[in-house]
Amino acid sequence: MTSLTILGGGAAHGLVASLAPRFKAETGFEISGDYGAVGAMADKLRQGQPTDLVILTAALLAKLAGEELIVPASIRDVGLVETALAVRAGDPKVSVRDAADLRAVLLAADAIYVPDTKASTAGLHVASVLQQLGIADEVATRLRVAPNGATAMRQLAQSDAKRPIGCTQVTEIIAVEGVELSGALPRGSDLATMYAAGVSVRAANPNPARLLIDLMTSADSEALRSQAGFLGVGR
Repeated sequence: MTSLTILGGGAAHGLVASLAPRFKAETGFEISGDYGAVGAMADKLRQGQPTDLVILTAALLAKLAGEELIVPASIRDVGLVETALAVRAGDPKVSVRDAADLRAVLLAADAIYVPDTKASTAGLHVASVLQQLGIADEVATRLRVAPNGATAMRQLAQSDAKRPIGCTQVTEIIAVEGVELSGALPRGSDLATMYAAGVSVRAANPNPARLLIDLMTSADSEALRSQAGFLGVGR
């Protein structure tokens, strides 16, 4: 069976999976996806990993187009993804109205599960917020850093800590069993990131890649985007 290959941020995994049956029915193609921290995925593309379609932050995709790795005319916005807090299923949800609340919640946690703080969108933001709140050093030993948000959430689900919490993108929280979305970060500490999709200049299957972009960004897929944690619609 022919496969369409994808390099994508973890935020894209759930949406692509929900569209895979329809895509196969229309094209005969399976989907073979490699998902992780956006910086790591971009580096894989730069290093020559074969791929047809790339789904990363819009800013990073534009940069890759400037490096002549993505076909500029193929790029379409998929939607906004918020970074949010997560708790284990069954644990009390936290109420975070402002930076002071967020600071208190993070200081109260005995384990904080986050994605890669150097290569992932959410992880970089968490590291920045901890500095902004003045507690980076204080909570450093409680950070449980995973390669990506989905892995961080699976680790949160299995945590034996007394008061664990997680922070990553909404799309990765709602896709993992055993964790629950606890709420968006408060204003001033929040982050909503636009994700986009584009065809690799080295795509072996450029036409099916464009079709999947059409499916992801179509009005018919609006409900699926919402269920996967995306806000807004592709352009």
